[in-house]
Amino acid sequence: MRLLSGITVLINTLLTSTFTTDAFTLNPSTFAISSRHRAYNSALTMSSSEYDFDVAIIGCGVGGHGAALHSRAQSLKTAVFSGDDVGGTCVNRGCVPSKALLAASGRVREMQDEGHLSSFGISVEGEGVKFEREGIAKHAQGLANRVKGNLEASLVGLGVDVIVGRGVLTGKPNEVKDENTGKVYTCKDIILAPGSIPFVPPGVTVDEKTVYTSDGALQLQSIPEWVAIIGSGYIGLEFSDVYTALGSEVTFIEALDDLMPTFDREIAKLAERLLIRDRPIDYRTGVFASEVTPGIPGEKPVTIKMIDAKTKEHVETIEVDAAMVATGRVPNTKNMGLEDMGIETNRGFISVNSKMQVIPKPDSDPIPNLYCIGDANGKMMLAHAASAQGISAIENIAGRPHEVNHDSIPAACFTHPEIAMVGPTEEQCVERAEKEGWTMGKSQGSFRANSKALAEGEGQGIAKVLFKEETGEVVAVHIIGLHAADLIQECANAVAAGTTVKELSMMVHTHPTLCEVLDEAFKGAVGMSAH
Repeated sequence: MRLLSGITVLINTLLTSTFTTDAFTLNPSTFAISSRHRAYNSALTMSSSEYDFDVAIIGCGVGGHGAALHSRAQSLKTAVFSGDDVGGTCVNRGCVPSKALLAASGRVREMQDEGHLSSFGISVEGEGVKFEREGIAKHAQGLANRVKGNLEASLVGLGVDVIVGRGVLTGKPNEVKDENTGKVYTCKDIILAPGSIPFVPPGVTVDEKTVYTSDGALQLQSIPEWVAIIGSGYIGLEFSDVYTALGSEVTFIEALDDLMPTFDREIAKLAERLLIRDRPIDYRTGVFASEVTPGIPGEKPVTIKMIDAKTKEHVETIEVDAAMVATGRVPNTKNMGLEDMGIETNRGFISVNSKMQVIPKPDSDPIPNLYCIGDANGKMMLAHAASAQGISAIENIAGRPHEVNHDSIPAACFTHPEIAMVGPTEEQCVERAEKEGWTMGKSQGSFRANSKALAEGEGQGIAKVLFKEETGEVVAVHIIGLHAADLIQECANAVAAGTTVKELSMMVHTHPTLCEVLDEAFKGAVGMSAH
């Protein structure tokens, strides 16, 4: 699991590190980039190869960054074509700044909850809790800038050539062209890591002021009184948490029949009770936002026309102060020379095999020395999955065959409380068990029986473990509750290692901690009691 958890360790290290080489020392807080020339060469990257670089990586998000670091660890001469976007979506417009918004708004929510505070003997008197929208937005942007700078400093410090231009394929093997300068570089192996962009459905007009994607929402230009969120997946759910904490009313517009359609159904129903029913949130399901027209802040509302998802008949029109489009993401693969290499895409996604090698057409052999990682291949659109795939691609380039076990990669939704999961949903497990010929076992632990959760006044939530009864092997775990995103890692490690519930039930968990919720579930799976 070191491959999967590496990005977390890396970011924690980057926030405080100074990077040193034999030739110079780089401190992220003082490192400046020349505006005249931002491609860096280092004696560390000397290569006897016939190519300019051993490895060239197009894209510098979390996946491209992880691949570059691992490439340098193999002493490969490495270049990253950053497209002037070091850190990519995760650092600049996704995971990192959104967590800053959630952290700030979460504190506001907690401090405004008089009932919760009074249970601790605490009260907030006078004018109550105050916050500045600009200050919260500045916190998010400042964190993104800090992490971005440190990521770039780490690349340079390790001898990676950072080329600012966007890299595109030329149609010839082993070539990448810098779109900014037109210069062509030769590269023994090429990794495509262009990432993704927000998907905007037909009929939706985005101005990034009153109608915006997650890119605009993260700037927190306003706190609308009433905001419609189109889509109820991870992104939409997290922003509903931010907006309601800061005083907005929210309406979800979901095309499918259920809210949170990709979540485990039992977890989704509990999430609806904990995250929606007791908050100023309503919703429409089974409808498309067929037409969304921007407004003028403070003058003209946003108009949203909705049609039935099945019959396509008009059902309702609402006027709101703002609308956020959270309908997923699409690969950022246009105009990067794929057609010149004979590569066909499926809705923009690049097909790869289990070793991340590019498959140009269905049932064809992979293109030699060409790989694709991260959101662009569509296997699992998560930052840490991209990092794992990047490391895996380098392992294969280095001649050590490696495949990523995507079933063991965890995911999390950072609401209050959090939701986290690893492996398939219970519904998918039932189908898989029937198809593969094994029996699904299920065991559950509860936060309401956990001393640490009760001490925090956060006793709502469960942890559900799904396993193979014949072998005891853990197949999936789903958690909703306090710090679920941190608790899931133990479970992901268990899935990756093939650990059984019997083995886990005999492992000692610290008391009193939240991880005892998992201990209860593991013990229950083998007929033991935790209480």
